[in-house]
Amino acid sequence: MTELAIDVKGLVKRFDDKTAVDGVDIQMPKGKVWGFLGPNGSGKTTTIRMICGLLKPTEGEGRCLGFDILKQSAQIKDLTGYMTQRFSFWTDLTIRENLEFVARLYQLPNMQQKVDETLENLGLSNRQKQLAGALSGGWKQRLALAAVTMSNPKLLLLDEPTAGVDPQARRDFWDEIHRMSLAGLTVLVSTHYMDEAERCDRIVYLANGKLLTQGTVADIIEQSDIVTYQIRGNEVRTVADAIRNEPGVSNAAYFGAALHVSGTQSEQIKNAIDKHIKSNMQSSQVDATLEDAFISLMAKAGQDNRQH
Repeated sequence: MTELAIDVKGLVKRFDDKTAVDGVDIQMPKGKVWGFLGPNGSGKTTTIRMICGLLKPTEGEGRCLGFDILKQSAQIKDLTGYMTQRFSFWTDLTIRENLEFVARLYQLPNMQQKVDETLENLGLSNRQKQLAGALSGGWKQRLALAAVTMSNPKLLLLDEPTAGVDPQARRDFWDEIHRMSLAGLTVLVSTHYMDEAERCDRIVYLANGKLLTQGTVADIIEQSDIVTYQIRGNEVRTVADAIRNEPGVSNAAYFGAALHVSGTQSEQIKNAIDKHIKSNMQSSQVDATLEDAFISLMAKAGQDNRQH
């Protein structure tokens, strides 16, 4: 078995005359948490499905967990847990009944013991008799994570798993993900949340079906060549539109009570700010954030010219 959990090259997927994914290369070591970022329709889910054998590439090749993605998709699927965006378990069954059903599907030995261990590990024991349909979003998410990891997969694929859940549930979910990765599980998660992306060991950024960049958060911020200034003051919102339209300003967005102004040329940004800033406001240069880099990458990607 290779030390790379995923090693794919030139992945292309076409649906009729539309190219959804266009030439993606990914090399992912075992036991790491990787974040997939990109706008809606960028090809994240399609790429994930090709990697785990759910979708056959139109072009390209590679291996996942040591198996050929073209010829050995069944073996890959047997070792992969896949948690979809939408809750896909049985709402009229209890938590325990859902896990027992999944255990039977996988033909797991010592089923009752395995279910008990899973309930305990995911903090579900006290709720095991509750109907899944009556659970909040965070508890449904926890049940889904329990179900897809019962068979001890080597790879966990999560497609925007925390959409619609509260901040505490999201934090608890990520604590579980990192606990599992420390035990050797490789995790690939697609997300739109910048704070979640920052919890990943590495990030892959897709736009218009192409891979634009990959690396650590620090790598991607550095590669973006973004310079960011912060403006604070009671009336900062009154100058945002004017600054946003100045030459050299790629983005002006609110971060709490402050306005972040970003671009690639420091002098142009300072000129734009000096032109519109008021006496009751203060500006200073700050470290660029992943969100600043994300917006810059979207601008560089340009219009999506894939056929629709």
